[in-house]
Amino acid sequence: MKIVAGNSNHTLAQAIADYLETPLARCAVRRFADQEIYVEIQENVRGEDVFVVQSTSFPANDNLMELLIIIDALRRASARRITAVLPYYGYARQDRKSLGRTPISAKLVANMIVTAGTDRALTVDLHAGQIQGFFDIPTDHLFAAPVFTSDISERYDNNHLMVVSPDVGGVVRARAIAKRIDAPLAIVDKRRERPGESEVMNIIGDVEGRACLLVDDIVDSGGTLCNAAEVLLERGATSVAAYITHGVLSGGAVARVTASKLKELVITDSIEATSAVKTAHNIRIVSIARLLGEAVNRTALEKSVSSLFD
Repeated sequence: MKIVAGNSNHTLAQAIADYLETPLARCAVRRFADQEIYVEIQENVRGEDVFVVQSTSFPANDNLMELLIIIDALRRASARRITAVLPYYGYARQDRKSLGRTPISAKLVANMIVTAGTDRALTVDLHAGQIQGFFDIPTDHLFAAPVFTSDISERYDNNHLMVVSPDVGGVVRARAIAKRIDAPLAIVDKRRERPGESEVMNIIGDVEGRACLLVDDIVDSGGTLCNAAEVLLERGATSVAAYITHGVLSGGAVARVTASKLKELVITDSIEATSAVKTAHNIRIVSIARLLGEAVNRTALEKSVSSLFD
């Protein structure tokens, strides 16, 4: 087994390698003066089972191209099998034609990854489950739910918890965690006027006297979470925290979260944390390195990955 790390999240790649007790393969990723990406695999990978760890997060296009070029370099170096490990799959929110004459970019990106020479893909908490079918190769879809439920069990009294989905589309994800911790479920009914903005309309469920946990896959601008936290507290919730897999946190999102009524925002390390995220008083990071490391190990040994979530 060989593990190759791109530049998007080297810290997570190193943590996965440490879990597997396998050193990262030597790989140089540089840029020419015009910002063209150059990759050199600096050790023999012929006949090897290679896992490339790369989130396609900000800067999304650079990190995506870096992933594709690393995969091409490995294919031309005669790697036996190449698995793209995508802790965060960018472009996932463009998974359907929401308007006329718009792209389905999530499918386009999947096609590019496959065409580059990928044999398998492994990713975490896709924005929509059907994206798994956009890949014309075997794809393992992992969930951060076990990591979150373990953290919740350590920090909260389950007798007064209420899991809340911040929108109707995330109900399945929130219900999975509610079932694991044996807590009731509420739903935020919202209306989004334009991308990046949302208006909370109604709360479906009785949250009075409950410690509410908002559960979602992506936090970008933070507007939905902050609005939902305010409304939940107005409806009688004793506190509001959020467990979100991918902390995109673009623009002024960190400042918005720190100034909000959220008790805590818990995110995973699927995206490399910025200095602002690391120093924010109410943002905490939990690691999915062990989860990804175990999935990589099982893939290499041809064992079941889905049994991780039984």
